[in-house]
Amino acid sequence: MMPLSPDKNRKETATSALKEMEEIAAEIRAIIRGMPAEELLGYIYAQRLMAVGDKDDQGIEGNHPDSLKKEINESQFLLEYVHAVLASDEAPGAVQFDEARCADLYELSRELREQSMMFAITSSVDTENQEFGPNTAELEVRAKSSWVVLRGNRYQVLENEFYRYVLAAHDDALTEAYGVGATEIAKGFQEIADATRTGQADAMLVMRKQHEAAMQYASAKGKSIEEVMEDWVAENGEEAEAARFAMEDMLRGGIANVSRHANLPAELLADLAYERGEEEDFFAKGDFSGTPYRTLPARKKPLLKLGSEYFAVDPCFIRDSGYRALLFNLLERKPDYKALFKERQKIMSEGAFPDILADQLAGATVYKEVYYKDPVTNQWVENDTLILIDDVLYLVEAKAGAAATIASPALDFKRHAQSIRDLILKAYKQCERFFNYLNSADQVPLFELANGAYQKIGQVSRSDYRVMVPIGLTVESFSPFSAYCKDLPEIAPLLQKHGFISMSIDDLLVLKRILPSAGAFAHYMEVRQAMAGMKRAHLFDEFDHLGAYISRNRFDQDIREQLREGEAGFVVWDGMSDVIDKYFEGDSWGTKPIPTQDFPHELAKLLEALNSTHKPGWLKADSLIRDYGEQGRKDLAMRLAEVGDSLGERPERYFAFTDLDQMLFIWMQNSSKAPDWQKIKDQAAASALYVQASAAVGIYVEVGNANCYEKAHFFEIDPPSKQTTDNAHIFAAAERIGQRMSRVTASPRNQLPQAQFRGKVGRNERCPCGSGLKYKKCHGR
Repeated sequence: MMPLSPDKNRKETATSALKEMEEIAAEIRAIIRGMPAEELLGYIYAQRLMAVGDKDDQGIEGNHPDSLKKEINESQFLLEYVHAVLASDEAPGAVQFDEARCADLYELSRELREQSMMFAITSSVDTENQEFGPNTAELEVRAKSSWVVLRGNRYQVLENEFYRYVLAAHDDALTEAYGVGATEIAKGFQEIADATRTGQADAMLVMRKQHEAAMQYASAKGKSIEEVMEDWVAENGEEAEAARFAMEDMLRGGIANVSRHANLPAELLADLAYERGEEEDFFAKGDFSGTPYRTLPARKKPLLKLGSEYFAVDPCFIRDSGYRALLFNLLERKPDYKALFKERQKIMSEGAFPDILADQLAGATVYKEVYYKDPVTNQWVENDTLILIDDVLYLVEAKAGAAATIASPALDFKRHAQSIRDLILKAYKQCERFFNYLNSADQVPLFELANGAYQKIGQVSRSDYRVMVPIGLTVESFSPFSAYCKDLPEIAPLLQKHGFISMSIDDLLVLKRILPSAGAFAHYMEVRQAMAGMKRAHLFDEFDHLGAYISRNRFDQDIREQLREGEAGFVVWDGMSDVIDKYFEGDSWGTKPIPTQDFPHELAKLLEALNSTHKPGWLKADSLIRDYGEQGRKDLAMRLAEVGDSLGERPERYFAFTDLDQMLFIWMQNSSKAPDWQKIKDQAAASALYVQASAAVGIYVEVGNANCYEKAHFFEIDPPSKQTTDNAHIFAAAERIGQRMSRVTASPRNQLPQAQFRGKVGRNERCPCGSGLKYKKCHGR
């Protein structure tokens, strides 16, 4: 697209795009209105199936995943308009299906999307809105484009888990209103998701089985299938009925028929559905009539009643707006429940982080509804959830309301922007207030409010925490603003160090599966926080961040290097969630190995021992190990194996390992011998003196039978800076290490074969002497 420099050209282009959108929308409406609804749905869903089939037949090279995603998104956009038209127009008289007109629909749908994107850009460049300061124009473009194209940003297979958790607090109210509780409703939403996810494949399987059964019946009768079909149907009523339903699923959009595929009460479905012609606003006269910048009816009621049955016409809005629509109608049915509803919703959302991540936070101290006196105002204030685990602090501010507004950013940007500010900035400001409180003294008290009085429940010192993560938590996904919130002018790292992260309960359900241990989760949050403090570096959502972490580990360092070396003003990484997306594909997703970073066996043993021993400082040691790149992990695992194997000869061994300018000192000891801690710490200090590392960490490993790591824990290393009478033995030990390393290098039997050298040894490569140190830290000094 050519740049639009003159202001007049941009305004004219925006006006032209708006007019074009309205005209295209009217034409789309006319075509959809003139088609039988079920046949049209069947055609569109068949196109989606064919797109996936092409990928399976041709492979990744034959049909690139981006191309497949584009085709599915186009079908999705069109399905939303099918829902909008059917909700807005009463059922016509006799109409006929026209495949040629369906092709026209796809072309018009693509044009409408293109014009919508053009309008998002040209109408935002010279915006008069200032809600987000100098970044308002950029964020307005994102708000408008996301409003048009962003759908279903969750994994369908987790619908049951999501709804079961968020609805549990309202179980009794739901049962009174609809006759079923949270568990049954959650299962029903999963059935809806599964019907559109696997329904066509299931239908094909049923049709194939019934065809084979009929063929066998004909063969046994010695007749053609045409001759026996009527008899076979009469004798196999249930099978014939199943085949008829399967045919409807394949050809008449039956996979969207929630009355048949989901076990939910009719009263609930009716509350979530439009009758034909019930919607009056979407195509009403006025600006943006029928365009994507009005509020699509599916955002308000995601279902549609066709005849006597209810349909989830599109597979995304039943997920994106189903939760909000359900709660809205629950309160419409039970208006006296509003006060209790708000209280329960608050408790649910504030407890979600430690509840869902219980395994990752095992052993943590969790404070809910923490009170303290704000030193600035001298008033009592409250924060939602404070979690302390080893040297990591998580502060979670939960927002129980809807994560998205149904106010269009084109029609009412101020209201749209306010919803963003409410969900992000309020949480950020509350986190900022608490972090300032932490910074107000070496140690600050924490209180709870009980029976109208403030009672002290603990105290906390910021110096005890290596990592402090402020988090704003929404119930539903808030992409892309959850990832882009760092670009808001009011948001900066707290205390100039601690980046603020926005995420959702949807995100937590995925994180708990992909990062099952406390160490893995804490390290990911460190990397995620580094990205949260890095402006001009964009990944779309939490799953892109997670995928980048699994694939690249310290991807924040890669991006920082790109920003430092590149000429571009910003860096965008796209499609990084692929490794996570693939895990949740297919029926066997729950039994597949989770996507994970690769750790050699010995290193995985060490991480597990740190996790199970849980001695203070273990997350610091765990984080250092996870920071290593692929080669560093292999090298460390090799040294662990070598030294561990030699414990049969000596009951205790040690080695120093440096990477990333930090020394890791490993002391390995047979579990049958009691450790001499003075000896261990002196040797660690001597090694740190010799290496001259900027930082040093020690890990004590207790090894049992079959080289099993029974215990592993962190210990401090404090090398002396000046020699005294008391520490002279440490300096002497450091000198002996240097002499020993020199002899190792001089000994021919300890040198690496000449064939392994490739010219000059780089300063950041491993020293050829076999010490495990970088060359610059060893014989390159």
